Amino acid sequence: MHNKSDNPYNALRRIFHEPNRLAIMSALCSATEGLSFKALKEECELTDGNLSRHLKALEDATMVQIQKSFVGSKPRTTVLLTDQGRDSFVEYLQALEEVLKKAAEAVSTSEEEIVLPITRIKTAGA
Repeated sequence: MHNKSDNPYNALRRIFHEPNRLAIMSALCSATEGLSFKALKEECELTDGNLSRHLKALEDATMVQIQKSFVGSKPRTTVLLTDQGRDSFVEYLQALEEVLKKAAEAVSTSEEEIVLPITRIKTAGA
């Protein structure tokens, strides 16, 4: 993380720092072809209205792309992670990891060690 001040808190983007949007972004990361609105709603356990509201915020921030199509005569909404959304989310996760490490160090005593079960995040170019 290369930030002007190297302060990891500065990289915690509000667009992701909300539990439902974190769940949405996490679900989309593993779906290279995107997810249908219905599948995303079920995976994140959200209502139609709640998912719509969060998707609107993510779409406005260009983190996701919403595609509308028809399958036969039925409408289908597919949600895809944009390249910018993926890159921004990876940066967010890296910053969150740093913040969590700082917190773990601050609360641990000299006799206890807190081990965070966070794996190294590989970026697309790595």
